[in-house]
Amino acid sequence: MRHARGYRRLNRTHEHRKALWANMAGSLIEHEQIKTTLPKAKELRPIVEKLITLAKRGDLHARRQAAAQLKQDQYVEKLFDVLGPRYKERQGGYIRVLKAGFRYGDMAPMAIIEFVDRDPAAKGAADKARLEAEEAATEE
Repeated sequence: MRHARGYRRLNRTHEHRKALWANMAGSLIEHEQIKTTLPKAKELRPIVEKLITLAKRGDLHARRQAAAQLKQDQYVEKLFDVLGPRYKERQGGYIRVLKAGFRYGDMAPMAIIEFVDRDPAAKGAADKARLEAEEAATEE
């Protein structure tokens, strides 16, 4: 029995898991929807929901706590400038996990994790802006 065992270790060391959550939370904040395995999605949900709660608080200490967990300032900015105000009136449940079948290579259960009131234009917006900037640089 696995009563009160805490969380899934996902066959990774503590440092690897910490880096994995920082990267996945950053990607989710940037794109507002990502596809991953179901166990990773279920473990990522409470991490990102706590970050949204910090963004709703909005003070300097909350910003520093989020920055310590996210590792990149662009994600912290979007978290506090866009997502915090968006969910200011919501009491919780900012993340939705949808099952998305099984991966072809190893039959791992896949899931789509997304924000409840997400912006559909946010997915891939940074990549599109980067490509446009590269094209503009090559034309000059």
